[in-house]
Amino acid sequence: MNPKNRRAIYETLQILTPYPTTELKYTTPFELLIAVMLSAQATDISVNKAMRQMFAVANTPQAILALGEDGVAQHIKIVGLYRTKSKHIILTCKILLDKYYGEVPADREMLESLPGVGRKTANVVLNIAFGHATIAVDTHIFRVANRTGIAPGKDVRAVEAMLEKLTPPKFRYNAHHWLLLHGRYVCRARLPTCWNCAIESICEFTNKTRIPTESSNASSRQAS
Repeated sequence: MNPKNRRAIYETLQILTPYPTTELKYTTPFELLIAVMLSAQATDISVNKAMRQMFAVANTPQAILALGEDGVAQHIKIVGLYRTKSKHIILTCKILLDKYYGEVPADREMLESLPGVGRKTANVVLNIAFGHATIAVDTHIFRVANRTGIAPGKDVRAVEAMLEKLTPPKFRYNAHHWLLLHGRYVCRARLPTCWNCAIESICEFTNKTRIPTESSNASSRQAS
């Protein structure tokens, strides 16, 4: 994709959503960290519901440690892989208290040293909680980057590197929000709504979809 079209895509997404933000509900960097840890293989809706229950009784490392692993698990049972995530949350709280005075560090290496925190989670926390111009690549962003041609890559690290290299500086801070929202609601995995896409004319996806007919709608409902 040439730089002119890439810039046009970002400009269009910026017009559609001037002030994008995460759909996860949080009030502190610690709450955001826990929410993002839980969001792997889970919807934001389920994570927000689980966090609403747990944060009402425990929303600090000390308070969550007091719940214990089983107590955390009871609050987050609606989230996928909740047993493993409960273990990671407890271990992370211990490390935060032992090494960082209970605070979430604003450093990638330190964040990635926490159990259950990978590069994507670290990027999200650095971006949203601390204002870093990081680009967190999830499945939505990986799909959009490759489909549109804005930053193709064979894996998430390659796509992240391409986005950091090719995204104009003025768009870098909000880039992952715009691409994620576009992938979640427009450029969907099974049926992208190309007929209702603001960047359709400059997107390089070759298999664009058309407005579904009644028969195709019925087939789609049966398939689901």
